[in-house]
Amino acid sequence: MNKLTNCFRLLIALVLTGLLLGCNEDTPEKLAAQTAVKIESGEECHLCGMIITNYPGPKGQLYERGRTQTHKFCSTRDMFAYLLDPENTHNIQTAYVHDMAVTPWDHPDDETYIDARKAWYVVGSNKKGAMGPTLGSFATEKNAKAFTEINGGQLYTFAQLDLELISSMGF
Repeated sequence: MNKLTNCFRLLIALVLTGLLLGCNEDTPEKLAAQTAVKIESGEECHLCGMIITNYPGPKGQLYERGRTQTHKFCSTRDMFAYLLDPENTHNIQTAYVHDMAVTPWDHPDDETYIDARKAWYVVGSNKKGAMGPTLGSFATEKNAKAFTEINGGQLYTFAQLDLELISSMGF
């Protein structure tokens, strides 16, 4: 009887462990729900609280692991300030930015979001976003380079961006 009780306890422990581990998995359903969404009039930036649609330039959106609610940002600079913060960076699942090669700078179209990790970025251009300097975001290196020829700035990949660079952009 004692052996049977121990086996039963072990089985219960394994089932409960599996259930607990499964709670944090990024299931296809959770990942599919993590797409860029329309920014509604009056929505506030997750970092600074400013009304997102009141400002020009590329915007950003990101999702934390296992969540289906997006964090929206009034600029790519604000999004990266949040994303690259050591308290947040490990928990970011997906991130999106506007492809500025196919949308107007003054009013980016919500249909032009791209994967932020695959984008090319221009830092230090003469184009401004919310509160000043921002990162121009582009789907291709070619379009990012063409932008720098007209507007100045330096080209970066997602992996090259760090908190020191974002902080050095000023406000």
